[in-house]
Amino acid sequence: MISNILDITRILLVCVAFFVGYQIGFANETYDPVGQLHFMIPVVIVAIAGISGLEGLLFARQSAEAKGFETGSNYQKQSAIALLSYAVVALFVYGSEWGLHAELTIFFAFAFFFFFSGLNHALEAFRRKNYAWQNVNRPFITLLMIAGMIYPIVMALKEL
Repeated sequence: MISNILDITRILLVCVAFFVGYQIGFANETYDPVGQLHFMIPVVIVAIAGISGLEGLLFARQSAEAKGFETGSNYQKQSAIALLSYAVVALFVYGSEWGLHAELTIFFAFAFFFFFSGLNHALEAFRRKNYAWQNVNRPFITLLMIAGMIYPIVMALKEL
């Protein structure tokens, strides 16, 4: 139950990040991809990695069961800590105002992890017939997130 609530919370927060982010980007006559990404990157990373990291540490058994994975794995704890590190660094970079390069760096590191995590979940579904909702949604959500970030990233890089 708690994993389903956290999963819905992650998805809703990312939807809000995209909605508000695109509102920021297109608020003026000229498109502002830097402002859009400055808002979206920390919110997306904290929503996905931060909540997932806390879920993996605080609700490890429920989280693993919801995804159809084994419980009690030390690897799960290690992955949760890694996910939390993305969220903490994203917030630190945002709060320190290090700028777009630093924000994109943490986003690309997070996106790399998230892409291969989605691939791992897809393989888990095919190889082990693990069709748990939280397992099969990851590849699709990952692709949607990446697709929604491409335009502002490309436009922001053109401005640099």
